[in-house]
Amino acid sequence: MPNENHFDYIIIGNGLAGLQLALQFYSDNELKHKRVALIDPDSKTINDKTWSFWEIGSGNWDSIVEKTWHTALFNSNRKSLVLPLQPYTYKSIRSLDFYNHAKATLEKSENFQFIEDIIVSLEETETVLVKGQMNSYTANHIFDSRIPKEYFSEISKYTLVQQHFKGWIIETETPCFNPEAFTMMDYRFQYKDTTSFVYVLPVSENRALIEYTFFTPETVTESVYDHAISNYITNHLKIEKYKIIETEQGNIPMTDFPFWKYNTQKITKIGTGGGWVKGSTGYSFKHTEKNTAKIVSNIKTGKNPSHNLFQKKYKFYDKIFLKVIKTNNKKGVWIFEQFYAKNSIPTMFRFLDEESSFKEDVNIMRALFSWDFIRAFFSVLFRSH
Repeated sequence: MPNENHFDYIIIGNGLAGLQLALQFYSDNELKHKRVALIDPDSKTINDKTWSFWEIGSGNWDSIVEKTWHTALFNSNRKSLVLPLQPYTYKSIRSLDFYNHAKATLEKSENFQFIEDIIVSLEETETVLVKGQMNSYTANHIFDSRIPKEYFSEISKYTLVQQHFKGWIIETETPCFNPEAFTMMDYRFQYKDTTSFVYVLPVSENRALIEYTFFTPETVTESVYDHAISNYITNHLKIEKYKIIETEQGNIPMTDFPFWKYNTQKITKIGTGGGWVKGSTGYSFKHTEKNTAKIVSNIKTGKNPSHNLFQKKYKFYDKIFLKVIKTNNKKGVWIFEQFYAKNSIPTMFRFLDEESSFKEDVNIMRALFSWDFIRAFFSVLFRSH
């Protein structure tokens, strides 16, 4: 009699990475017959975040994309830029729509099982023993989205910039927004000398997500976000009457911590816990899509699932950026001014997608040339050897 608690694969965490990986298994003719358990203590029934990303043409997620834009805006006290995105489109997905889409798709197959449990420990032998608070399970391979416990004890040895934010989704009584363009960054409302900005996704003339975001070593109290958003709505947008429909809040670690060192033969770290969040921006949606596709390809070709997920040169670039932002946080405004003003959209997006040529890398670095970057370059270079 088969063991009902044994699986070919167990995915710990039903967030972006876990569900995208499960969907990759589901859509692959060779792997869709494998038994897969998705274990998470949460049933994912609320909209807890918004994912945004850029891509050329149609994509895998168009059926659940809430809104698309073809124009981005960048503002600071020195520059005001209108950025046509062609051939790219900027797309936004509500997390609840993604969760519901993923669950509805995976539940069509009896090979995918959702389990609500809190994982306590993993023990690696011939298989992996997964101990939960409710039950124990075994699997041939584990995909674990939890941040390694060593991160919390060793992060002081590495560079950490926290991308922390709070957003309000508001509705207005009268048309107040231009839904054809979104605000990538508005630095005119900085908090003291920090890298902090307003991010606006207008879904319609009457509805928008307005988010206040920091790239800083330290966090702030919740009242700082609320005051900044309220001030932006009242004094900049001149909106008097509105209602808050939803709020979202988060903290994304932008760091050079080596998450991938905690991959083993039978355990692969994924998502934030695997270092999949791009260190210099915090973007993760498209990186996750590429990494989950690479994992499936690795499995099918007999390689370890974590084989060759990262390109060293981009990790090096991210380290330089993080070093500058941490040691001279007010420099962030200048960095992004140069980045958006001196490069074409295709060059910038290919660089951020880690698909740029060496020539494009050089052009990016030339735009950001400063003594801060030179010092950071040599600091990272010597620390890496």
